[in-house]
Amino acid sequence: MARSVRRGTSSSSGSQLTAPVWYKSGVRILSDMVANVWQVSVSQGDAVSEGDTLVILESMKTEIPVPSPCDGVVRELRVVEGGTVAEGDVIAVVE
Repeated sequence: MARSVRRGTSSSSGSQLTAPVWYKSGVRILSDMVANVWQVSVSQGDAVSEGDTLVILESMKTEIPVPSPCDGVVRELRVVEGGTVAEGDVIAVVE
């Protein structure tokens, strides 16, 4: 059974930015908006700490960092720089 936890807020609007979904096999970080992938800061296999920036999204000329919700290893990275994400798309999986 998955446990959904939402973290990260925009300081100006208070809106939710990303939604990690916890599974036994890892945490799937989901996009909560349509956005461009401006920068990818990690690679598959990288060790990350809670709060490390995984990617930076851009929407309406605003840069939105997507942090890791936990310590772990990036098992999957499902975005590329210059690409786009829709609401609900998996950005990465951290185990």
